[in-house]
Amino acid sequence: MEQELDLSKSFDKKEAVIMQNINDDEIFPPEKTSNILNTRTTESNKKANKGLIKMRSLDFAKDSPIHGKSFRHARSFSCHFLINIDEMMNPDADNEKENNMLELKDQEDQDSCSWRRIQIEPTLRICLKFQDLKYTVASKGVENSDAEKCILQGVSGSASPGEILALMGPSGGGKTTLLKLLSGNVKNDSGMITYNDQPYNKSLKQKIGFVLQDDVVFPHLTVKETLIYAALLRLPNTLSKEQKKERAIRVINELGLERCQDTIIGGAFVRGISGGERKRVCIGNEILLNPSLLFLDEPTSGLDSTTALRIMQMLHNISRAGKTVVTTIHQPSSRLFSRFDKLILLGQGNSLYFGKASEAMLYFSSIGCSPLRAMNPAEFLIDLANGNITDKSIPSDLENHHFKGQYGGPSAADVHEYFVGAYESRVAKIEKIKLLNHRLIEEDPEVQSWPNSRDSGATWCQQFSILFRRGFKERSHEYFSSLRITQVIATAIIVGLLWWQSDTSSPKRVSDQAGLLFFISVFWAFFPLFTAIFTFPQERAMLAKERSVNMYKLSAYFIARITTDLLLDLVLPVTFLVIVYFMVGLKLTFLAFSLTLLTLLLSIIAAQGLGLAIGAGFMDVKKATTFASVILMTFMLSGGFFVQEVPVFMSWVRYISINYQTYRLLLRIQYNSLRSSKHGKGIESSGVQVGAMLVMIIGYRMLAYFLLRKMKLRTTT
Repeated sequence: MEQELDLSKSFDKKEAVIMQNINDDEIFPPEKTSNILNTRTTESNKKANKGLIKMRSLDFAKDSPIHGKSFRHARSFSCHFLINIDEMMNPDADNEKENNMLELKDQEDQDSCSWRRIQIEPTLRICLKFQDLKYTVASKGVENSDAEKCILQGVSGSASPGEILALMGPSGGGKTTLLKLLSGNVKNDSGMITYNDQPYNKSLKQKIGFVLQDDVVFPHLTVKETLIYAALLRLPNTLSKEQKKERAIRVINELGLERCQDTIIGGAFVRGISGGERKRVCIGNEILLNPSLLFLDEPTSGLDSTTALRIMQMLHNISRAGKTVVTTIHQPSSRLFSRFDKLILLGQGNSLYFGKASEAMLYFSSIGCSPLRAMNPAEFLIDLANGNITDKSIPSDLENHHFKGQYGGPSAADVHEYFVGAYESRVAKIEKIKLLNHRLIEEDPEVQSWPNSRDSGATWCQQFSILFRRGFKERSHEYFSSLRITQVIATAIIVGLLWWQSDTSSPKRVSDQAGLLFFISVFWAFFPLFTAIFTFPQERAMLAKERSVNMYKLSAYFIARITTDLLLDLVLPVTFLVIVYFMVGLKLTFLAFSLTLLTLLLSIIAAQGLGLAIGAGFMDVKKATTFASVILMTFMLSGGFFVQEVPVFMSWVRYISINYQTYRLLLRIQYNSLRSSKHGKGIESSGVQVGAMLVMIIGYRMLAYFLLRKMKLRTTT
């Protein structure tokens, strides 16, 4: 206060009046200004002093401890400065100042308090500390197979509840790897990571939320459906179904998604909500469980500056509610940078800076590197991490160093080596001492202790029911798309016209009808097979994400999935058969039609199982479709229509051929009295075909399930 009064005395009374008039629109409304100021200044005086006064106000704001927090804060602090200058004229200035600061503080705390209101249980406040983390991977494409690439080299830091720790650096600098190490998704080679001075354990997993860089959501579900299904699956059984839904609605409101809650999320080929709203939905999926630690990988990637700022402000409010937030970020704007509490600057896996984000520029200035022109602090720091010192002052120690680069200038390697050494000598040792002396957060013992066990979000039957409803809602758009319906109906009409009212009056006509039955067996093996192949490769990211947090059991997901596909696949085959059966004029009895439909469904279910097994085995669409094409061609050629007598060493193929078994059953149903015909040879043993189909239906699905269990879920997180 004394310093501010000394500053005010350095101006005469006239200058103080000019300053008040220049900024009167920002500080006071016109009617209030007229009561405070009785002296009016001319426009020429305003113009003459405007540049000087603005410069002084900005300098004061820059030196203030809250510089860079937001434009509103800077303007409020500028007002605070001007009011202090005018204290001699206005004795009530102190009261005005205190009221303004209190209102500002109340407004800042309002959002964080709203996050506390939606918590279902007290937040376990976790202090994250890590020291000397190292992580290496095997190098590919080198002669020496034992060569390793160092991703992280001795990184240390900490983050406390109520703080946002930003991991910043160029692409390939190790940001995402460090985030995965801290969240427990990847195990470090050496070093120590503690959570309230305790190592990582399974119970801690329930207190961690991880938001991927890519938005992994179902495109055809609405915002409300996505969060409600997540709440039903993840929230503990101590809450009723209505309470879980109510919590999901509260999260929607706190995220500002109420206006788009009934809009589908959309994706690459489906129009839906915006990118910022999709990112908030992903964050909402994690904060449903009230995590103590929230990790985010590039949460502002691909968003415009305004949307990115809104996301960061939301994370700021979440952290102020008692959570620890750690996020990677590539190159934020100055407004985003001002929201960070702590910063780790990484370059080639090494720490170049760790400390308060607001002090990063001062640190590099202290070692002799500062911008020579106005720059975004984040751009300045990223340039340094890349070894680029263009438009920046060169430290004297680096300038006198023997350069490795050409033309006598410092190379990127020189710059990087200098900054790593400066950090190790100036900051690293001090920060390690702070980490060792960091006091554990004192909390209520009931909240602070680790939970030994946690109620599962839902029972197996509840998981199956929820996943079945979610899957039916999501995949019904694909199964009943206009393109798919048109394809099936158009094919049925063309087939019906080509075989219009055929009969069995002659062997040639019987042969033509047999060709139709073989086409049906091929078509309804090909169609569901290639549809099922895409199932697990397309849902791998979602399955890995949800299974990594134990949202449900794999068996519940698998059975819900195959049950959903079975019901959805019943509609189009029935429509196809009704059109073809009566247009062609096949055996017109209810029993024959029912048996034909049953045979068709057996073929579809068996082909589905084969497609699921192939998709789960490869988890790659291109490889799976190539392999399936070969398998289907083999089944078709050995199906009994093109070749009647197969060599003994290839006869085994018929027993696993879906086309062969389906074709034999259809012949049996339509021509059971024509056993002496060429196509009727041996068709009386239909029980063998039914048994073979049932074995394939069960066997292929069991194979798909065991292949899914072997899938490495953590590789995608």
